[in-house]
Amino acid sequence: MVARVLGFDVGDRRIGLAISDPLGYTAQPLFTLHRTGRRADLKSVARVLRKHGVTEAVVGNPLYMSGDQSPQAAKAQAFAEDLRTEFGLTVHLWDERLTTTQAHRHLDDAGHAAMGRKGIIDQVAAVLILQSFLEARANERGRALGSSGSGGEAT
Repeated sequence: MVARVLGFDVGDRRIGLAISDPLGYTAQPLFTLHRTGRRADLKSVARVLRKHGVTEAVVGNPLYMSGDQSPQAAKAQAFAEDLRTEFGLTVHLWDERLTTTQAHRHLDDAGHAAMGRKGIIDQVAAVLILQSFLEARANERGRALGSSGSGGEAT
């Protein structure tokens, strides 16, 4: 069994959280944390870490389309550093360009009205961030197995 991974979509007012399944294949929405201050936010995160046995996190890194750092990216990176120092987590920053656009598209496709999205859009974005990370990790492991010679080749 793989330790569970927690995904974060960090905003100024809300943080969307998603969690991996116990095997590390899929991401599911967890909840939206309404931010009230650094200490309170970290206390809420600590409860989630304990409850789910999380040892690793993925924080969305909202870069500009050019790849340059945005002001929001600096805030996400500071949050990631808080997770590292406060909880000793392994934290990955993950490129989240266009994630919110994708999240709105998913909700459109599911028939969610635009008016009721505020409470879930951050969770959906966190799911997309975490799922992208999990898929990249699985692909990387698959390539590593293939290059080690243990995968065998068709003849």
